[in-house]
Amino acid sequence: MQINADLLITWGAVARKFKKGEFIFHEGDHPRFYYQILEGTVKMFNTNLEGKEFTQMEFKSGHSFGEPPLFIDESYPSTAVVCTDSIILKLSKEKFLEILDQYPAFQKQLITLFAKRIYSKSITAREIINNTPETRIMGFLNDFKKKSSRENEKIEIPYTRQEIANYTGLRVETVIRTLTKMKTKKIVQIVDRKLIY
Repeated sequence: MQINADLLITWGAVARKFKKGEFIFHEGDHPRFYYQILEGTVKMFNTNLEGKEFTQMEFKSGHSFGEPPLFIDESYPSTAVVCTDSIILKLSKEKFLEILDQYPAFQKQLITLFAKRIYSKSITAREIINNTPETRIMGFLNDFKKKSSRENEKIEIPYTRQEIANYTGLRVETVIRTLTKMKTKKIVQIVDRKLIY
């Protein structure tokens, strides 16, 4: 969701610079702010007991993130970290809820956003329970192309093998091996270590 930055600032939002690798909040923290990215990229992820990371979602300029816990007074289920140097608007929970009361159009946008995220999570869950690594990777690649509005053309996938593993719940070795097989089947191209799909 994107609320006009000037409106957010009028209601008390503060723009803060974050460096790559800086954490915004951790899993288990209590939510106190609405966040909207002016510049940069943020990812939300979970880590298991062995330290394996699973990326829940990535957010870019114009996106908001971490909203659901604001409504149900629950702790954050994931950790948010800055992937590139970023500028993020931060508005108190109370002021954010007041904005939604004052501007009902934002409520509809938020419901639509939540519906899209739930739908995306359902698709991801379906791909993860499917035991074939190729199906998981194909699901991830197709989802990326759909979000970039370039479904009908071959594009470079801007993720490392490790990042693909984090998104799909696979080991990086499995991703490398599977992509090699997919290259042999001419499903993907690998040119100078860059993945084209």
